[in-house]
Amino acid sequence: MLRRSPRRAAFGLVSLALLAVPTGLSLAQVAAPTPPAPAPAAAPGMRVSLPFEKYVLSNGLEVILHEDHRTPVVAVNVWYHVGSKDEGPGKNGFAHLFEHVMFQGSRNVGEDQFFRYLERAGASDRNGTTNTDRTNYYETVPSGELGLALWLESDRMGFLLDHANEETFKSQREVVKNERRQNYENAPYGLVRQFVRSALFPPTHPYHRLTIGTPQDLDGATFDDVRAFFKRYYVPNNATLVIAGDFQPAKAKELVAKYFGGLSRGADAKPIRGPVPSPLTKQTRLDVEAGVTLPRIVISWTTPPHFAPGDAELDVVSDVLASGKSSRLYKRLVYDMQIAQSVTASQESAELGSVFEITVTLAKDKNPDEAFKVVDEELDKLRTAAPDAAEVDRAKTRALSGLVFSAERVTGRADLLNNYNRRTGDPGFFEKDLARYEKVSPADVTKALATYLPKDKRVVTFVRPVADAPRAGRLVGGMP
Repeated sequence: MLRRSPRRAAFGLVSLALLAVPTGLSLAQVAAPTPPAPAPAAAPGMRVSLPFEKYVLSNGLEVILHEDHRTPVVAVNVWYHVGSKDEGPGKNGFAHLFEHVMFQGSRNVGEDQFFRYLERAGASDRNGTTNTDRTNYYETVPSGELGLALWLESDRMGFLLDHANEETFKSQREVVKNERRQNYENAPYGLVRQFVRSALFPPTHPYHRLTIGTPQDLDGATFDDVRAFFKRYYVPNNATLVIAGDFQPAKAKELVAKYFGGLSRGADAKPIRGPVPSPLTKQTRLDVEAGVTLPRIVISWTTPPHFAPGDAELDVVSDVLASGKSSRLYKRLVYDMQIAQSVTASQESAELGSVFEITVTLAKDKNPDEAFKVVDEELDKLRTAAPDAAEVDRAKTRALSGLVFSAERVTGRADLLNNYNRRTGDPGFFEKDLARYEKVSPADVTKALATYLPKDKRVVTFVRPVADAPRAGRLVGGMP
């Protein structure tokens, strides 16, 4: 259930499952609790937006409502504003551990009964995820089961520790450690990300730690440590509840007051807010040996936070470089030279700062130094000469359609509203998010690459196949 740091949604063309409103209508006007009419097709002079209503309970819980009566389902999405960045020394993995513990039961929900309640009610999209910045829990249920979903979420918010005990903690700690073994320690290239993250961010930076946690910190934690972490962060005044879909606002507010209104406010958690700079001062090379078949190179930079200037432009940069068979790096390395099997580029956007990364997985026995040289040649071209307008237009179309696609279902819309609320302070930021990409020009792409992806301030990782090395990799040169 662990999720990596957020990045752009998968690209695709879809029908608009949102409220289309005339250009120029203010977000304050859109943020009304009136039910939206069936969405017309987008037309010239029309904008796409997310209607919402936001209010705050006396205990500090933020509540965001988004009505849509076109399908008889409702999504409940809770964000706790705590991730691995907030754990502190000796507590790496606590946020992810709680993602697991929260499903085990609470005062009125028996052991392993959480999902059974939802299954009997016909729920879909039920899960939880953790990343560096937040932990979220979500479920989509038939409209008549909104009360059940809210009761389940409120019971674990208010009364988890009435059920969770030392045994619960120990069993879920072993589950998390096994997840780390499967996805990191025993997976091909599995520890490369940890090596890169340690080189990009110094030990004092909140992103130096991986969200999965370390066995040492998990084993060293006491149940009192875990209880204190929960009481600090899993409180109404450090959470936001979004309800999206087929519901009546008055009834929803009544249910929210019934199930959440009586929960006690906690001490102010004060999670770390961004940005937290991590300026690289030089190029660092990491050499990794791994028991894999194919060589790999990973080139990484620290870049602006999500929604900051440069963030959207770097999304477009990543698309121009490596999205599709006609992209610059794919065409050169995979199609023309046939020395690579795959090429990816991404702007992994996060709250305190982001990571731009290019990954090239080479064909068997091909030279990673040659591939690295080619990547630098293509980056130099884009640093000094703007891309064609057609390249940028394709990238912008994929970004815009991807955003709309991410909001097609109420489950996605609920999470978007939570994301916008947390990172911009405006749940209705969707229209402004679209505008970030619409305004990107070819010159902006060149400027972003030249500004944020310098050749002399990055981490370059070479992974070379070695038969007797661990599959996950071992660091043999560079920073520890």
